[in-house]
Amino acid sequence: MEKSPLPGNGEEEEGALGVGQLAVQLLGDRSNGVEMEAGDLVHSRPAWGSKLQYMLAQVGFSVGLGNVWRFPYLCHQNGGGAFLLLYVLLLALVGVPLFFLELAAGQSIRQGSIGVWAHVSPRLAGIGYASCMVCFFVALYYNVIIGWSLFYLGSSFQYPLPWEECPTLTANTTVRECALSSPTSYFWYRRALDISPSITQSGSFNPMMTGCLLAAWTIVCLAMIKGIKSSGKVMYFSSLFPYVVLLCFLIRGLMLEGAFEGIAYMFYPRLHIWADVQVWRQAATQVFFALGLGFGSIIAYSSYNPPTNNCHRDAVVVATINLMTSLLATLVVFAVLGFRAHSITSHCVSQNVEVLLQLSHSSQLPTQWLPQFNLSDPESVSVGQYSAWFNQLGAALNGTVTPCNTEDEMQKGVEGTGLAFIAFTEAMVMFPASPFWSVLFFLMLLNLGLSTMFGTMQGILTPLTDCFRTLDRRRTLLTVCSCVLGFLFGLLFVQNSGNYYVSMFDDYSATLPLIIVVIFEAVSVSWLYGTDRFMDDIERMMKWRPPLVYKYLWKFVCPLAMVGLLLASLLRMCFKHPTYKAWDREQVKEVELQYPDWALAILVSLIILASLPIPIGFFRQLLIERWDRGQEVSNGGVGDGDPMTFRQPHDPEAYRKCSTEPSDLSGPDPSLLPLEEEEEEEEGAGGRSMVSDNGFLPFVGSGEGRGEEQYRLLPQEEEEEENSTGV
Repeated sequence: MEKSPLPGNGEEEEGALGVGQLAVQLLGDRSNGVEMEAGDLVHSRPAWGSKLQYMLAQVGFSVGLGNVWRFPYLCHQNGGGAFLLLYVLLLALVGVPLFFLELAAGQSIRQGSIGVWAHVSPRLAGIGYASCMVCFFVALYYNVIIGWSLFYLGSSFQYPLPWEECPTLTANTTVRECALSSPTSYFWYRRALDISPSITQSGSFNPMMTGCLLAAWTIVCLAMIKGIKSSGKVMYFSSLFPYVVLLCFLIRGLMLEGAFEGIAYMFYPRLHIWADVQVWRQAATQVFFALGLGFGSIIAYSSYNPPTNNCHRDAVVVATINLMTSLLATLVVFAVLGFRAHSITSHCVSQNVEVLLQLSHSSQLPTQWLPQFNLSDPESVSVGQYSAWFNQLGAALNGTVTPCNTEDEMQKGVEGTGLAFIAFTEAMVMFPASPFWSVLFFLMLLNLGLSTMFGTMQGILTPLTDCFRTLDRRRTLLTVCSCVLGFLFGLLFVQNSGNYYVSMFDDYSATLPLIIVVIFEAVSVSWLYGTDRFMDDIERMMKWRPPLVYKYLWKFVCPLAMVGLLLASLLRMCFKHPTYKAWDREQVKEVELQYPDWALAILVSLIILASLPIPIGFFRQLLIERWDRGQEVSNGGVGDGDPMTFRQPHDPEAYRKCSTEPSDLSGPDPSLLPLEEEEEEEEGAGGRSMVSDNGFLPFVGSGEGRGEEQYRLLPQEEEEEENSTGV
């Protein structure tokens, strides 16, 4: 079998495309602890403190704010139980296979996203850089949402809650904007955001939100400053606490009047929505973002695992927990929204009954139109009684009284910030001991946001420190500088028009680039590297071969599904002018506005900037390869004709476990050790060979070094005559 040549001294330079050059197989490289520069020592890669810590990190990253305020809205708007069935189908056919693919790649190569795809082929290193770029864009606005949660959390330590009543100008007058909307809407748009009428009117910086943004970045920086050693410990609280809060809200919500009506409305299946292409697009997009595919964070987290870890089981468990969390959040949201809708409808009935009572006293209501219920006690009239009377006789009163229907209130679906900071806060005002529930809710949002933010930052820092050893040696400084840079760029989102930029980044900066990234990931492994070869490598790593169905899912179903999602998203952008929702202070309601031309230019630039590293990395490596071939020809050699230079299968005897003791680096090639000499040393010491029977070398160690020993490439006899490596 043909083997790749060993690198010569100085052949690998510090840079993105130099990652994995010592390796000769996708799942065979264990040398990612080796310094890129000649003469450096082999060092150990950090490892998770426990399997629980790792699982909490993966769950914390995948379970985020979208599970609470996006998934329930999509179910509500797209057929309830029918959308749920569609979501589960796409999760099984597309989500879990792609999640497993990223876990296996990161765990085996033990590099971040840049190193993994550069290892498959140096021309694919741009995929990792694109993931880093998207992570940076997402981190910018995601931490702003965490800042909003901090602001509401601080405001919750008051009784009554500041959004419970409208502020008054004089003894008998309230602020018009609040009186015509609601106290919660007024607090959100005016007190919290002080929002401008449109994106074209940027206004000034919001000092309170600027301080909250600074606090959010400070928390992230302190949690990430020691890498997984510090962020992993934080996960014990940030990943588990939201489940405690959700269970508390579910128990409390089920005790509220109207809760079961909300849940029944939520899960009532409307199967006709399956014929709508956009519903499939929304379900696929939710699966895509719920698992965090393409960010590089999954790869980064799994790269700190030992190679024998069962990553397939991890993929199924994390995906299942994610689904169960979405269902739990949906139950909570619709139980609370059902109570809110019932309360609003009951208040509507009381107001209309009082109007009927006045009409009855003034003899303006004919006797035959009088309802059968007691007009003198509006609180005793049920929604069903009033609705039955109104449907029969109420319409004849020409708008004197209005319809009151719980289902109509439930149909006013809200998502995102509108659900968390308006609808849910309005419902919590009606709870007994409302400040307590408000503190719990916003503390939950804070932890959901932080656990996802930790994974997003890991998707940036891990690839960079793996590829650039200078950054690895200064990881603390890199973390601090990244957070400072994120805060400075984040100031865009704390001006009066900042909420509109959050919507822009959320809708466009990540969706299309991440879809493109995952398409390249799936095609690279399934078509360029080869699914059979990839499954062979997984079998060698885990001593377990994935079911054959994964071969066809990776090769056909996943790429086709992602291409279809990309086309559907592009068509939607092309045929529907991008819009955003703005708060109109005069009309006292949300209005839908089109982005101006300059905002469209920013929008398109975000998509291009995030996707650009892929072609740049490809053509950069192409030029390097042509230059190298030209140099070889000019020196009398023969250029390499391999068009993609994929890593070839290796001979397991080419690898031996590196010594954990500092080695003598004197000699012609300090990074390599003759095979025969090491074998003699092992045999003389009465030790056994470190090569496993199937050619895969497990990491063995104890104490702090457990699971952290590295491997380095050793020369093979047949290559000593073919390559002038100096070994």
